[in-house]
Amino acid sequence: MTQTAAGASGEVPAPSSRRIRTPSSRRIRTLPSRRIGDVPVGAIGLGAMPLSIEGRPDEARAIATIHAALDAGVTLIDTADSYHWHAGETGHNETLVARALARYAGDLSPVLVATKGGRGRPGDGSWTVDGSPAHLRRACEESLKRLGTDAIGLYQLHKPDPAVPYADSLGAIRELLDEGKIRMAGVSNANAGQIRQAREILGDRLVSVQNRFSPSVRAGEPELRLCEELGIAFLPWSPLGGISASSLDGPSSAVEPYPGLAAFHEVARARGVSPQRVCLAWMLALSPVIVPIPGASRPETIRDSAAAGELVLDAAELALLGPA
Repeated sequence: MTQTAAGASGEVPAPSSRRIRTPSSRRIRTLPSRRIGDVPVGAIGLGAMPLSIEGRPDEARAIATIHAALDAGVTLIDTADSYHWHAGETGHNETLVARALARYAGDLSPVLVATKGGRGRPGDGSWTVDGSPAHLRRACEESLKRLGTDAIGLYQLHKPDPAVPYADSLGAIRELLDEGKIRMAGVSNANAGQIRQAREILGDRLVSVQNRFSPSVRAGEPELRLCEELGIAFLPWSPLGGISASSLDGPSSAVEPYPGLAAFHEVARARGVSPQRVCLAWMLALSPVIVPIPGASRPETIRDSAAAGELVLDAAELALLGPA
């Protein structure tokens, strides 16, 4: 198993929002692959955040969801030390992911576990940011322990800290790379200038950018195109925005189509699949560097998302759905 770390805000669709066919017997699939650095990963990842924050499922269902993702060919699991609900639970999601992997009977050698450091949750629903070198080093050390590894495959700076020079935060990530505590590095919630700065400081060990991008939030296209130019993987968080509610919106959020996104539902009806699956297939068609990380809190949901890796939209469908 290749250890990594990255935080994703996943999608938690309403139970009735997908047309899902549950397999009658367990079988492990292989998805088309993409690359993060020199590591091949399934074209669809799993954003594990919904398994640990507000409205999270019980542990049995959470572990079943991770196992279903692996069975469906997902090999990128995205987590973060700040993915938890209550105060005093730092690392809840990392610990859960590690426990699920330990109980999995299949081959873990292709699995890349991604985490991030630099954010916190005091337990009142809010988020904090701390990009100081001392905090990042401490956070990485704790993530190593929770994930049960001596080197994290992909460690991402969760968010720029306005109180800390970005170069200082990146310098801490570079030191972790030099010391072998992390194998690859990424940044999240970064603009184009920050991505270029990260590339200057980290060189080709910068392998990913994790930014918000979805049918309803397309402002990240300049960063996506920059990632194409630099050969860096682009990991959209909350990739089903406008199609499903995000876990950031809260468990009681209504799920209604955004204006202008009816085409996703139209294509889904014609194909006999969920609009979420169409959304992810559309995203994969936008760029070869995209690896979406949809969230899930039920096995059926991640199975449906993973199936997007094998859904090829034709030119007419892509024209109807529109460019980034």
